[in-house]
Amino acid sequence: MKKYQCTVCNYIYDPAKGDPDGDIAPGTAFEDISDSWACPVCGASKSDFEPVE
Repeated sequence: MKKYQCTVCNYIYDPAKGDPDGDIAPGTAFEDISDSWACPVCGASKSDFEPVE
């Protein structure tokens, strides 16, 4: 699964790790996260993330 990076603070969402503090289970693809989810570091919206090549 592809990783995604926050364009505001450079946080990397890694699907293998999920976001335990945001109730996102490990193994959850970025596409499957709710659109209301926010970056756990800076609070940026999901739309502020871009795929990491």
